[in-house]
Amino acid sequence: MFTKKPWKKVLIFAIIAFLSLSLIGCGGTNNTDQQGGSGDKTVNIGYVNWAEAVAVSNLWKVILEDQGYTVKLTSLQVAPLFVGLSQGSLDIFMDAWLPITHQSYWEKYSDKLDDYGVWYTSEAKIGLVVPEYVDIDSIAELNSVKDKFNGKLTGIDPGAGIMKASEKAIEDYGLDYELVQSSEAAMLATLEKAYRNEEWIAVTGWSPHWKFAKYDLKYLEDPKGSYGEAEYIHTLANKEFTAKHPEVKAMLEKFKLNDDQIGTLEAYINEGMDPVDAAKKWISENQDLVDSWIS
Repeated sequence: MFTKKPWKKVLIFAIIAFLSLSLIGCGGTNNTDQQGGSGDKTVNIGYVNWAEAVAVSNLWKVILEDQGYTVKLTSLQVAPLFVGLSQGSLDIFMDAWLPITHQSYWEKYSDKLDDYGVWYTSEAKIGLVVPEYVDIDSIAELNSVKDKFNGKLTGIDPGAGIMKASEKAIEDYGLDYELVQSSEAAMLATLEKAYRNEEWIAVTGWSPHWKFAKYDLKYLEDPKGSYGEAEYIHTLANKEFTAKHPEVKAMLEKFKLNDDQIGTLEAYINEGMDPVDAAKKWISENQDLVDSWIS
């Protein structure tokens, strides 16, 4: 009996040591996850419900999920989106129009944001858009044909930069018009109905957008420059997110699309495809390009 006791003690100590190491290991893993280190692979993308924003946000949802990330998409108007981006409840916004449309938001929150650069390789543009059959060419002519437009300019959501620019245009040109607040979807439905009936309509418009492929449209000239010069579409991110995920920054900095590429993706969605399914179809057709971003 005496000779067996030391072995029992050795066995007990070995079991205690094993359990202690296991607990330490588990505690270390939980701490890393809670602090959101390399184990935290959640990406929160905020987007405004505009065609190009819906298209590219869903595109990157699919790309990042294929890379093992969990991606959450949140649709907001511009003002609360920038607040969320600056506070860190959102990580990425892929439709910042600079240096004009979203200038006020950038100036307010830029100390908390990183600019990953321009992804749309052509110049972006905003302004008042009318069908080609409308026989005026300038914003300055609008007051003379007010009755044909029913005294209305059809806009989108009130927080959008293009709406602020339209308010400026009304003031600059002394327009006796009402700027109707709605949404991109409502604006497009109104445009579709008017265009089908060859009625006069003026809407807030921007490029890139699939509507220029579907309808024969033109921008009204803006001699006073109320809508500013051509712009570029940037991807912005919260600085803390960048610090945690430099690998996502590296991918998004390589991201570039031309008119045909973004137009094709937007068209799939406009034709009725679910945005995620449209993204998957587009990726399958452009795999080499996508690989160049994530390599």
